[in-house]
Parts: sequence; structure tokens; C-alpha cells
Amino acid sequence: MTDVSVNQGPATSLGETAGARPVSHSATWRDYVELLKPRVMSLVVFTGVVGMVVAPGSIHPLLGGIALFCIAVGAGAAGCLNMWFDADIDAVMIRTRTRPIPRGAIPPNDALIFGTLLSGLSVTLMWLAVGVLPAFLLAATIGFYLFVYTMGLKRRTPQNIVIGGAAGALPPMIGWAAVTGAVSIEPVILFLIIFIWTPPHFWALALYRVGDYEKVGVPMMPVTAGKPSTRLQILGYAMLLAPITLLPYMLGFAGIAYAAIVAALNIGFLALSFEVWRKGRAAHDAKGEKRADNAARRLFAYSIPYLFVIFLMLLVEHMMGWVA
Repeated sequence: MTDVSVNQGPATSLGETAGARPVSHSATWRDYVELLKPRVMSLVVFTGVVGMVVAPGSIHPLLGGIALFCIAVGAGAAGCLNMWFDADIDAVMIRTRTRPIPRGAIPPNDALIFGTLLSGLSVTLMWLAVGVLPAFLLAATIGFYLFVYTMGLKRRTPQNIVIGGAAGALPPMIGWAAVTGAVSIEPVILFLIIFIWTPPHFWALALYRVGDYEKVGVPMMPVTAGKPSTRLQILGYAMLLAPITLLPYMLGFAGIAYAAIVAALNIGFLALSFEVWRKGRAAHDAKGEKRADNAARRLFAYSIPYLFVIFLMLLVEHMMGWVA
């Protein structure tokens, strides 16, 4: 096999600039698992589980397992296709340059075929075994992440994460639709929680990784609007997110335990977001910028368990029968 360039996205010179490695012949199953972004997949599957458990009614355990398998495979396929298209910039960015394609473990065309096959498998199996609506939502998730976010928004607008976050917010709706065959206000609220959480979560990362995005020309918010504006927007999103996370309690599909835990979580999220903004305002030199970046690191680290616990509380309350 001849060497294959990693440059699949529009910025075709980036992989060459980074000194992209030739494709090796030693790809392992672990390399292919890495293409599926397993950490992202695990959160996607978990929120899908919550959507199924919170939904009224029931689903046969076998069909429920198939639905979750399809959600996992579909999420992995989307991640794989994202890595295929973004291989050129992944080769340059410190955070992503050891992914399988940039490091030469898997040829780009193999990743494209792998992701495409998994996409078709997940949607088709969901349609045949579970239903048309969950299959449509799963297809929309994969398509939105690849065509709208990865190909359309990521390299063109600082609103890439804001709009593109819809893809990661759909799994609870898929889980709900798998059980009920419909979509109602409850899964829309779960969608909104993830959708509004995504910008402050990702912008916190972008604040201290801004150099990576500048190198590859990705117009992430700190690159185009600057860090001060990004920090203020993070605080604004945090203030918007707090009441939205309490809507499940207000609408009656979460209980008092959920409300108490989530209120405490929101205090922490708001405090860390305020700290990001405050430290940024006080950053007048390199040391100040470092302190502000460290505040952003703390917010990013907090944001992941924050979302997990919110959905965990919904799961626990419904499994324990604490909510009618």
C-alpha cells in the first residue's frame, strides 16, 4: 500500500505543514475503537439510556438493548467521520495529533469506509428493529454532526459549537422515541439542557487551547471574538443553563432530590463561570492570563461531571420510583 495523505478537509496544506506520518500496516482494534471517540460515545449512550428510562411506558429489554447499541454505533460512526474529515487539522493540533489517522495508524479512506458502514448499520437496524422515528433521529444526529457541524460550520463560523451542539443533544430524544414512538416536551427539555451546556463547556476548553485553533484557522469563539467576549458569553450561558436544568422538576418529571442536587451543581457551575470572567478581567500580564486559563480548566473539568450527575439524578429517581 502506498502512503496516504491525511489531508481530507478543506485546509489541505495543514497536514503537510505538520509533517503527516505515512500510514503504517499495524492498525489494531484499539485504533478503530479510538476512531469512535469512546469517551464521547459513553456520554451519548448514557443520556440515551436516561431518555428511555424517563419516557412513559416500557420497551422490551431486547429492543431496548438494540436501540442503545444503535445509538452507540451511530455516535461512534459520527466521531469516525469527523476524524476522517478533520484529519488535516488534527495533525497540527496538540490535543488531537495522536489520533489514529494523523499518527498514520489508519488510512483516511479506511476510516471513511468504516464510518459510513457503521452509520448505515446503526440507522438501518434502528429502523427495522425499533421504529422509524428513532431511526430518523439517529440519522439526523449523524448527518448533522458530519455535514452541518464538521463540514459546514466548524471552519466557517464562531457559532460552530452553538449550532453544532444540537447533534450531541439529540440522544435523549432518540431514547424517548424508542420507547414511545413520539417526541414530547420532556425530551425537548433534556435536549435543551445538553444544547445550552455545550457552548460554555467547549469554550472553556477553547480558552486555554486557543493557540491550537489559531494555528489551524478554526474560528472558535476565543479566536474571533477574543477571550474577554468568550468569558462573558460563558457566564451568560451559565446563567441561562441554571433555570433550564430545573425545568424537569418544574414540569413534574423530576423530584425534589433532583432539584436539590441540581441547584447545588448550578451554584458550582455559576461560581466557576464567574471566576473565569473575573480572572479574565484581572488578567493584565502573562501571569494573569495563566490564572484565567487555569480558571477555564477548572470549569471544563467541572462541566463533565456536572452534566453526568444531572442525568444520573433523573435516572436514579425514575428507577427508584421517586417520580410518579
